[in-house]
Amino acid sequence: MAQAESRPPIPYLFFPYSVFIRVIRGSMAFFAECPMKRILIASLVVGLLVGAIAFSGGQKLAKTDLQVDVEERNPWTHLRLNNAPETFHFVVVSDRTGGNRGRIFSQAVEQINLLQPTFVVCVGDLIQGYSKDQATLAKEWKELQGYTSKLQMPFFYVPGNHDIANPVETEVWKERFGRRYYHFLYKDVLFLAVCSDDPSEDKESGRLSKEQVEYFQKVLADNPNVRWTFVLVHKPIWTHSDLDKNGWLDMEKALNGRNYTVFAGHVHRYQKFVRQGMNYYQLATTGGGSKLRGVRYGEFDQIAWVTAKKDGPPVIANLLVDGIYPESMKKPISDEQGVPIYNRKPVYPITGVVTYDGVPAANAQLVFWRAEPGKKTVRVSDAWIESDGSYAMSTYIANDGLEAGEYKVTVTLRQPAVEPSGKAGKNLLPDRYATFATTDLRATVKTGTNTINFTLTK
Repeated sequence: MAQAESRPPIPYLFFPYSVFIRVIRGSMAFFAECPMKRILIASLVVGLLVGAIAFSGGQKLAKTDLQVDVEERNPWTHLRLNNAPETFHFVVVSDRTGGNRGRIFSQAVEQINLLQPTFVVCVGDLIQGYSKDQATLAKEWKELQGYTSKLQMPFFYVPGNHDIANPVETEVWKERFGRRYYHFLYKDVLFLAVCSDDPSEDKESGRLSKEQVEYFQKVLADNPNVRWTFVLVHKPIWTHSDLDKNGWLDMEKALNGRNYTVFAGHVHRYQKFVRQGMNYYQLATTGGGSKLRGVRYGEFDQIAWVTAKKDGPPVIANLLVDGIYPESMKKPISDEQGVPIYNRKPVYPITGVVTYDGVPAANAQLVFWRAEPGKKTVRVSDAWIESDGSYAMSTYIANDGLEAGEYKVTVTLRQPAVEPSGKAGKNLLPDRYATFATTDLRATVKTGTNTINFTLTK
């Protein structure tokens, strides 16, 4: 009975197994006829065991590991089990709020329990917030913690702008959780829980205070040789224009030269970036507001399943909440109510076809804009143009349309759509269609169903 550990500790020598078996059997038969030399049989038995180990990949014998009979031919690929003691799994959940849709986050909690990770981390926006009423905040936190308390493993909190939107909310956070930013180590892997609203009054772009940056600079200096570093932050502030002021460049300078991965949320759209040769992930939602137009738009409910390996980068699997079922194939149902959308205005379906020089403008992006007097330009909605040139606009849910009114329209066809750095790819269509200031495309949305086609030329 050969017993295998997870990884071969030493390279094994190649030797035809059938020849090896014949030699051993012949030798044992010969020595069996020589009683004075039976002591050598024991040596041959030991050699046979060593040969079996070598043949199975140099794996050691251990009573607690895999036990299986190794024969000349075997119905498996190898016995190098993928269970190194340094390997572990954890889950990242994304935004629950910012238009919380009921029964998603609470369902995800039950699904995470099915997966049994070592622990769960988040990227913030856990309550609806944006309130100074203590009773309202207490109710929202009680509801959220009612869900996280059902997890069978630890849950690590990270604040988002909805969680610490004003000094009152910040004080409530302090009373419940203490620190807004911190770190922890597990199996020689470093986790940085970063607060991207520090101070909380900077609601638009986010910011890291000097004190927070100095804290993480020290943490990183004190842990220079960890296997990997994970950064958990709510806002993807590396995408903002004021990097020289918001503290992120100082964080990246401290991270530079080590292996690390960043997880963020906030935008409610999945996107991957590469900075300093490292992967940055802007996750979609775990119940937060979304049109749910699918993978192409990065709009879906998800959790990220992360496997930290002994060597090399982590393995990351994006699991859609819609695809995780218990053995009963019945999704859990909770009483999580969600947040109603107030002041919801009527919208009217808009579809049409976009062509460029007479052919469908496939894979181009269509954007509807509105500029109100005395107000800044507003990007209202976007749509990807299908292979046949068709499109459909969305406001609250997929393909529901837009409010009635006048719009400017831009069209771009970028390859790639977004470069790894986050910068828009090269536009293959005429530049005059690309910006609000230069486009001559207009759309009038009326009550009822609208069909609006656009014809682009060189």
